[in-house]
Amino acid sequence: MHARFTPVRDHFHDLLASGRESGASLTVWYDGQPVVDLVGGTSDGPGGEPWRPDTLVNVYSAGKPVAALCLLTLVDRGQVDLDAPVDRYWPEFRTPATVRHLLSHTAGLPAFPVPRPAAAIADWALLAGDLAAADPEWTPGSMAGEHAWTYGHLVGELVRRVDGRPVGRFLADEIAGPWRLDLGFGLAEADQRRCADLRYGDPQWPARKLGEPGSPRARAMGNPAGGLDLAVLNSPLWRGAEVPAVNLHASASGLARLYAGLLAGGVLDGVRLVSPELVAEATRVQYDGPDLVLDRQVRWTLGMQWEPDGSWGMGGIGGSSAWADPERGYVFAYATALLAEHDRVDELVEALHSCL
Repeated sequence: MHARFTPVRDHFHDLLASGRESGASLTVWYDGQPVVDLVGGTSDGPGGEPWRPDTLVNVYSAGKPVAALCLLTLVDRGQVDLDAPVDRYWPEFRTPATVRHLLSHTAGLPAFPVPRPAAAIADWALLAGDLAAADPEWTPGSMAGEHAWTYGHLVGELVRRVDGRPVGRFLADEIAGPWRLDLGFGLAEADQRRCADLRYGDPQWPARKLGEPGSPRARAMGNPAGGLDLAVLNSPLWRGAEVPAVNLHASASGLARLYAGLLAGGVLDGVRLVSPELVAEATRVQYDGPDLVLDRQVRWTLGMQWEPDGSWGMGGIGGSSAWADPERGYVFAYATALLAEHDRVDELVEALHSCL
């Protein structure tokens, strides 16, 4: 690690030493090169196996941009039109939304419409069919509400309809393989053995994240059941299923490499996956206004949040986060097993900014 970034390393170690973090990885690229690559803590609870460079962990919504990139790759190849109605590619889809609406969380389908048990997360056709038959909660394009659990099935089913491969297979073949990214949807048994077990920062974390019963947030995040339940999250069922909105399993280095490639205009280690024009469109603000699920102002791009400082990326509800900051020239990725708040990331970023 470059000595310039010692304050970042020191704060990462402080988080572990204080017990505010129990297992995580952190990677930073600056000026096109990796400058911080840290792992610490354990992958399976106190006193357990050490976190390794190849440990994977569920990063919740930090995976949404990865799912979006699968569909955007087909847009870049001319196989999908951003402004075409979704039913051009998915004839059963009833909502009058465009591909752009799906990607920017404005399609009006923020929650699965039919209550389903945890076992349904393994039934792609069932959940995609529920969405195809649903009525939108608002006129597509008029409002936004993070499509918290539904995003990956909406985007992923379009990938499947156009390309023929499930989104997890497409990611592995077309993006993760060429760019050597250690991340994936629907893990095989060998990769599941590399996964860290999620744990709660405090027992009230699930209830706090769901919010009021019946609220847009609770409806969006509570169905299918199990998405905040450790017994489900740490099971082969969850790790082997494809729930691309929330169950990307990744290392921080894998996420950082993806953003490094996007920040470089779609090329990494000499391998171009998408055009600079596609990256520019994907990172442009598509919606700026209130988000009904997040209950705050949000600027949505095609799959990411855009921040006032010009950075773009996505955080997950447990504290994992990844983004690129074009103005300062860095990429940041943090992947954690301790489901808590984002104050850890905020402090690490403050330390990083002190080095720039």
